[in-house]
Amino acid sequence: MAGTDKTRGVPEGADFGQGPAVILVAPQLGENIGACARAMLNCGLIEMRLVAPRDGWPNPKATAMASGADVVLERAQVFETTAEATADLDYVLATTARPRDMVKAVLTPRAAAAECRSRIAGGGRPGILFGGERSGLVNEDVVLSDAVVQVPLNPSFSSLNLAQAVLLMGYEWFQSGSDTPAVAVPGSDSPATVEQREFFFTRFEAALEESGFLFPPELAPTIKRNLRNLFNRAGLTDQEVRTLHGVVKSLRGR
Repeated sequence: MAGTDKTRGVPEGADFGQGPAVILVAPQLGENIGACARAMLNCGLIEMRLVAPRDGWPNPKATAMASGADVVLERAQVFETTAEATADLDYVLATTARPRDMVKAVLTPRAAAAECRSRIAGGGRPGILFGGERSGLVNEDVVLSDAVVQVPLNPSFSSLNLAQAVLLMGYEWFQSGSDTPAVAVPGSDSPATVEQREFFFTRFEAALEESGFLFPPELAPTIKRNLRNLFNRAGLTDQEVRTLHGVVKSLRGR
């Protein structure tokens, strides 16, 4: 989705603070590396490590595909082996969709993000391994990890491309430290108070009485209750209540 607002984000080149290192093992296409960089910066991650990229490094195709996430590519480190890329880390997660003949804890992306955040808070240095496009991580890579991350997807079709996997893990990482409300109403108007709503309902119901809408009389309480529920479900703002007052005034004037 488009919609970057550069006036709200951290300036390019600034430090987002510690996050898990994103380690791409044997990535093939520069375009995929660039797409991963873009996904990382979307989620506030800037530490990329590359293990034996097939087409060498730096790669101009990665820059083109990163769509402005140059800060990630400029900081990228290149290693010959996965062991070298993870040597300074104290907690390593391996992303894989295939079960392995190893006894390791299996985490969901959400649980993995929470674990990384907890370890960073305690002074740790976590990292997340992502395999190459063709075959993913090999056993020699997975054995270096402390735990495995598996995404609960369609079991008959659970493979993700490289950038999708990075974005999914990055999103869970970002959300684990975000206080964004699950539901928000755009705009600056504050929600209407109960007192404001009740004052409107009183005027509205009086107008309905005058117009003869509340008929027959024995059904009036039910009609009023239904209308109140309708407006309350809408989550009216104070501005919207003022507008409704204007509607009632106009209708009563006629």
